[in-house]
Amino acid sequence: MASCNCALQNICAEVCNAISQLLLSGELRALQPTFQIYGKRPMFSGPMVTLKVFEDNILVHEFLEEKGNGRVLIVDGAGSLRCAILGGNPIVQAQNNGWAGIVVNGCIMDVDEINGCDIGVIGVRALASHPMKVNKKGIGEKHVPITIVRTKIYDGEWLYADTDGILISRMELSI
Repeated sequence: MASCNCALQNICAEVCNAISQLLLSGELRALQPTFQIYGKRPMFSGPMVTLKVFEDNILVHEFLEEKGNGRVLIVDGAGSLRCAILGGNPIVQAQNNGWAGIVVNGCIMDVDEINGCDIGVIGVRALASHPMKVNKKGIGEKHVPITIVRTKIYDGEWLYADTDGILISRMELSI
């Protein structure tokens, strides 16, 4: 076998050979390349915690106050580009609480802070940045199936992100 062009770097040959079969079976799904990379950690992975909100971040803050234990928070903000769901302070808190990464189907703010030296061990993906804050109503749903860019995602599945994109797997992959 020549070289593996899979979206996961440093993955063993057996998994690279199996990826096409996993993609065909739906065990592995690639998110469409709509997310921007923020922060200094472009590669991250972990079991996902799902959250569905719309232009509200109270539940996002509640999750990030918990111990992350290497998990990835994936927030379905319905793709809204009208305000930022997340900023620098909660991301610092997420880093301090052991979250591996955050993916936001929506906007973030405080990009300079997120990309700065102080935030280096957590990966962040979002659609874009936006200067406006959200409404704080505390409305949303935790641990529910979400759909992001036509990809169904379930709480507890695994997310793998690198500079080539984001993969969602029903099971932990041997890396």
